[in-house]
Amino acid sequence: MTTELKQPRSAKYVLFDVDGTLIDAVANQRRVWEMWAVRYGLDPAAVYQVALRTRPLETFAAVAPERDPHECLAVLHELEDEDVRSGVYAAFEGASELLAGLPPGCWALVTSNYEHRVRGRFARTGLPVPKVLVDAAAVTEGKPSPVPYLLAAERLGARPEDCLVIEDAPSGVESGLRAGMTVWGVNAPVPVDGVHRHFTSLREAAPDILASCRGFRG
Repeated sequence: MTTELKQPRSAKYVLFDVDGTLIDAVANQRRVWEMWAVRYGLDPAAVYQVALRTRPLETFAAVAPERDPHECLAVLHELEDEDVRSGVYAAFEGASELLAGLPPGCWALVTSNYEHRVRGRFARTGLPVPKVLVDAAAVTEGKPSPVPYLLAAERLGARPEDCLVIEDAPSGVESGLRAGMTVWGVNAPVPVDGVHRHFTSLREAAPDILASCRGFRG
């Protein structure tokens, strides 16, 4: 079901979030955090509930304040890298056809993850990787700051008002809105506050996403 909440501006460029938008990584994220919790003798379910709402360093401070946060982060990264190598990943329905149908140069990825993991997951799922990929290492401020989406627009040579952001999470939606971009929400039963349009699935949004780049000239 599509919900149009506000009249969106026309767009020429599309900026995609990755996890939860193009890649279904919920089970993987849960498994990684549960393994991390077991490593430190913590309750896996309780740790995951905290991790859902906070960034890793904030999670460590909440669930293991006596531990060295840098050590905690290194262990988490080790587990995440192993999951990319051996975990089972799936692209959301319609993702492959959508990305293949977009003109080269009109789209980018903006993720809170790291580029090598994104490339590993895309290789596992057969998704194409665009020329512009803004990851956690590329910025000093992550979502909900507007910095990641503004950097992607700059690298594409696009004005923020000509960009369409595709997101599934509140922090990403806020990031896109603060960047002055049109934001559509996908893969959620109800709209995230602030989105211009809401789609319950990526496949449902795909025709309109493709239409937003119609006539693109890079």
